[in-house]
Amino acid sequence: MHRFFVPADWLTGGNVTVSGALVHQMRRVLRLRAGEPVIFLDNSGWEVEAEILSLDDQTVEAVVRRKGLGTGEPRTKITLYQSLLKGDHFSQVLDQCTQLGVVEFIPVVSERCIVADAGEASARYNRWQRIILEAAEQSHRSKLPIVRPAVLLAAVLESAKGRGLSLMPWEDEHTATVKAALAPPPLPSPAPSPEAGKGRRDRQTPRPRRPFAINLFMGPEGGFTSTEVAIARQYGVIPVTLGPRILRAETAGPVAAAIILYELGDMG
Repeated sequence: MHRFFVPADWLTGGNVTVSGALVHQMRRVLRLRAGEPVIFLDNSGWEVEAEILSLDDQTVEAVVRRKGLGTGEPRTKITLYQSLLKGDHFSQVLDQCTQLGVVEFIPVVSERCIVADAGEASARYNRWQRIILEAAEQSHRSKLPIVRPAVLLAAVLESAKGRGLSLMPWEDEHTATVKAALAPPPLPSPAPSPEAGKGRRDRQTPRPRRPFAINLFMGPEGGFTSTEVAIARQYGVIPVTLGPRILRAETAGPVAAAIILYELGDMG
């Protein structure tokens, strides 16, 4: 069943009227016909299942059949701070990580970025939005990930502090793993109760919870410099290894995101 993100005010009643460029996509590209079911999404987390009533060159008319909460959004909220990459590689990261479930993208200008001018990244912003939209529809997301303007690494290290667990895959880190970084802290040793041994049950210590807000810092071609990693440590960022093989810059982000989602139970 085809899925389409549409403005929220299109879904306020029992009927849906589609206009604009989406009409061409539904009628000419996908060749949908009257009677076919589709799903409309307003980026709120809800999904509206509708049946097409009619199509012409200007509008598509549909009637709402059912409304329910989407099931494609992960509980784990990953913000990907991806350093700018050369060519079209940054777009590949957006596409793949949207499919995986990343909720926010922040392009980062770091020391080894080939694209050092944030203005070039700004010129690609609309295209990035389209890539995210198409990937979200294809992968059954019910909310669109946010993509922010490009910023310097030093600025985002400050802003990410206190927003969750921050991880930085780095090729010169060989011992600290993503799995270990995500593990909940050990249970504290319970203090002896003065009522112990008098027939009263000791109150149980609450079990530590695993983190579900993750800041993931990914480097450009050539990776982060040792100076950048040292600065990141000062902000509480944990360098981790992704294993003994060196991944391409456009591969490392999706791999790291998949590992995190798997370890925190968001991959089924």
